[in-house]
Amino acid sequence: MVHVLSSRTLLRPTDPERSRAFYGQRLGLPVYREFGTGPERGTVYFLGGGFLEVAGRSDAAPSPALKLWLQVADVAAAHDELVAAGVEVLRPPRKEPWGLIEMWITDPDGTEIVVVEVPADHPLRHRP
Repeated sequence: MVHVLSSRTLLRPTDPERSRAFYGQRLGLPVYREFGTGPERGTVYFLGGGFLEVAGRSDAAPSPALKLWLQVADVAAAHDELVAAGVEVLRPPRKEPWGLIEMWITDPDGTEIVVVEVPADHPLRHRP
């Protein structure tokens, strides 16, 4: 069995500076590390228990099959903070039939990001 020590999602944006401004300034993700120089340098952000690396450049937007799932403690507060930071909200927070409270946003290349709150009484919070 593979023993995974760490993991990260890699994004190759069409406009690296615009994506760094989105993830670092608008979403306010803290920087784990930076590497390289120039406009295509790499920036790795903390994502709770994982990392998001924005590095390099792509001529095409990421596949619509790629989605980011970001769990927060309070999705209503996250909504207010993101709107104040100029982030377009595709769908405001609402409770889903499966019990999670979800809000949808996108990054500058159209990568969908679901911002999720797991309510205290949700089964994801408890193990039988």
